[in-house]
Amino acid sequence: CAYPALMTDDKFPDDVKKRAQDILNGCGGNSVGAYSDSTGIEIIKQHVAQFIERRDGYPANPSDIILSTGASEAVKTVFSMLNYIRNGKPPGIMVTIPQYPLYSSSIAECGMHQINYYLDEDNDWALNIAEMKKCLNESRTYCEPRALVVINPGNPTGSVLTHENIKEIIKFAYEEKLLLMADEVYQDNVSASGMQFHSLKKVMMEMGEPYKNMELVSLMSASKGYVGESGLRGGYAEIINLDPDVKKVLLNCISSRMCPGVLGQVAVDCVVNTPQKGEPSYDLFIKEKTAVFECLKEHASLVEKTFNSMKGVKCNIVAGAMYAFPRLTLPEKAIEKAKVSYVTIKRACADVFRTDLGVARQQQMVTLVTPLTFAHAQPIKTYADRHVDGNKNIKRH
Repeated sequence: CAYPALMTDDKFPDDVKKRAQDILNGCGGNSVGAYSDSTGIEIIKQHVAQFIERRDGYPANPSDIILSTGASEAVKTVFSMLNYIRNGKPPGIMVTIPQYPLYSSSIAECGMHQINYYLDEDNDWALNIAEMKKCLNESRTYCEPRALVVINPGNPTGSVLTHENIKEIIKFAYEEKLLLMADEVYQDNVSASGMQFHSLKKVMMEMGEPYKNMELVSLMSASKGYVGESGLRGGYAEIINLDPDVKKVLLNCISSRMCPGVLGQVAVDCVVNTPQKGEPSYDLFIKEKTAVFECLKEHASLVEKTFNSMKGVKCNIVAGAMYAFPRLTLPEKAIEKAKVSYVTIKRACADVFRTDLGVARQQQMVTLVTPLTFAHAQPIKTYADRHVDGNKNIKRH
């Protein structure tokens, strides 16, 4: 697309050239250097809708698709739509703890209220409805809850929500009249045997009335999965069942940004419009895609086993996404030295592990988020060996 002269090069299969030409035909002046429509190139939006239909088995409308400069831009766009004061209270957004920092920073940037709800670590990081109700009710003093963010597969927990848990979440959002925001950018990254990704939209549709008519924003990105083209900044949001007047306001807001980067939109097309069986490039595509996933699965298994082999370290199964989230039992001496300060403990851990890992503290337990790499495993193992005995009890100093 960026260098159309390659269309005449015999090194590229005919189906690849056709995909590129279809996109160029949808661009102004047949060039990726031209502005697109503010919601994205129409042919790519059609391909996104077809991708969603194949995935879920339910219709998707291109007019409900908004292409964006990465999924993060779509998040901020939706937040801006929700950001108005009613009854003297700011809007509140429910987000998971632990969570991807995009949400907390975007909520703060908009001046909205962050409603934290805590995932159930002992239940593979599932969403606990009783905990969510408690957090929601407590927040009503300070804000007016408007939306519920669900990250599946989990970032940074590496979890994959079960079909039953998703049904519970949908019922909760319906009862509390919350807009559902489904961050599903890691939907291709499911590594655990027997686990399966279920989109919130598909489960909503399966549940029928009244749930299938709920307002839902589903997010996807070209930055994750097997593609990993994060620098191109391509993403999309499918927004369904929005009130027509509200949708009109949203589209007016989007029009002010001109358009998302066209090459990022092309990256999205590569994610959703892949070679199909019988096409010339299909076999090579499947071979390379399978190799990437097998490598990621191997990394997930090895990182999980490595952490669980350490003294004083516990790690849930890495079922999806690209992260492990181990829990490390800190020795009393480290707690005392840090004077039981969250900030000091975080800095101490960063100093020991030579990196600023994500840290969540509860009593003498610290949870660390680490990517699926062994870069952090050895310093954590060294630290655990030094301070924890073989029975995973804290050493006395």
